[in-house]
Amino acid sequence: MDDLATNSSSSVAAKARPPRRAVLDLAPLELDCMNTLWPMGEGTVREIRDRLAERLPRAYTTIMTIMDRLARKGIVERRKAGRAYIYRANLTAEDARSQALGHVVEKFFGGSKDLLLAHLGNSQTPPAPRAVAASAAAAGGSSFSAAASGSAASSTLPEK
Repeated sequence: MDDLATNSSSSVAAKARPPRRAVLDLAPLELDCMNTLWPMGEGTVREIRDRLAERLPRAYTTIMTIMDRLARKGIVERRKAGRAYIYRANLTAEDARSQALGHVVEKFFGGSKDLLLAHLGNSQTPPAPRAVAASAAAAGGSSFSAAASGSAASSTLPEK
């Protein structure tokens, strides 16, 4: 009888996980929804779906399920407004980027930003400099380019 009680309590403990707030824990569609929600500030499922549909059409119920999962994970909070929920991110896009990059630096480069920069500078097939600048601008940040200024990687950009 004690074994049964021990086994059932351990399975309950395994199911009760703390909310995940790491952006690397998100599934691709969850991240797409967050990338849509961040510039909006807050929005309903319909608003998120409509904006996301411009590049990734999905059913309303699919986005509703994803937003519900994000709320259960603690990534977003929601409040009832009439029959709809209004969602707002608990994590800013900048915090998510910092967290994701910090995780990559820690897990893949032993915590060394210098090793990451050296790896980026030694890539066998580097992306075109204009593509790098465009993706950095699209990501909304000069944080990487500021960190890379003065490094060998910044001197490879063509002068205009």
